[in-house]
Order: sequence, then C-alpha cells, then structure tokens
Amino acid sequence: MTIAAMLGQILRREGGYVDHPADRGGPTNFGITQATLAAWRGGTVTAADVSTLTENEARSIYTKRYWHDPGFDRVPGEDLQALLFDAAVNHGPKQAVRLLQAAVGVEQDGVIGPDTLAAVPRMDQRRVAIRVIAARIRLFGRIISNDHSQAVFAAGWANRIAELIEGAL
Repeated sequence: MTIAAMLGQILRREGGYVDHPADRGGPTNFGITQATLAAWRGGTVTAADVSTLTENEARSIYTKRYWHDPGFDRVPGEDLQALLFDAAVNHGPKQAVRLLQAAVGVEQDGVIGPDTLAAVPRMDQRRVAIRVIAARIRLFGRIISNDHSQAVFAAGWANRIAELIEGAL
C-alpha cells in the first residue's frame, strides 16, 4: 500500500472539522489538532484556522510529522506500516514507535533506530501486527479508565481498530 493510500484511509477515518467538547485535542480538521497545526505553522492558530485547514496541508503534515520523521517509511511490511501510521495519528509518533518497540522486544525509547529496524524482520510480521493492535486496545482502555469523559469515543476507536484488524490480518 502506498503512502497516498494510507493517507486516504486516515483522512477518511478522521473526517472533517470537529470541535467536540470532550476531545482533549480541541478543534480538529482531518484529525489535525490546533496544537499540531500551530507547531506546523510555527505560531499561534485559532479554531477558525483549524476549520479552514486544507486537505493538502493535512496530507503534508501527516507525511512529514507522522510518516517520515518517525521513520515508518523504513519499517518493513506495508500492513505494519499502515498500523503504525494510524497509531501515530491517534497516539502521537513517539508512542506509536514505543508500541512497535514493545512488540518486537527492544528498548522503548520512541525512536526508530538500528535495533528496532533489525528486530522487526526477525519476527513474524503478523505476530508483530497483532501485538501492536493489542497494545493499542489496552491503551484506549487506559485512556478511558483514566478519564471517563473519553468513553464517548470508545465506539469510534473500536471501529477503527476493527477496520485495521480486517485490513492487516
């Protein structure tokens, strides 16, 4: 699967502009939060700026900050790449890398380096994917347990994980 196809899936899952009162990320558009857009643009942005974010700019942000910067383009296996890319969008790139590192049994420093890259092909790719998915399910559970207001998103998160399972396994 190409990066363009992965981006298409992520943008479809994330949808357009939303400003849900329980969303700790605040206003989002295409899944891009106000804080992410501000960091990308290098200054303060408003909810109105988020609402007018273009799909092309969202694609650029995802490609640079959630794909190339964490190094998911160097991880072997398209299905695993798609899982990690989606995890980066939901949990942040460093957390997504830590999920991979836990799945392959290397130090969880949040940086894809030689040890992580060497460990991935030594394991069955399906098993790595299952471990990443299982860790994400547990992470979603902890998020809800730690902040019950986040339970409103549980069905959407479950649907997202189910779709990823159907696509990767």
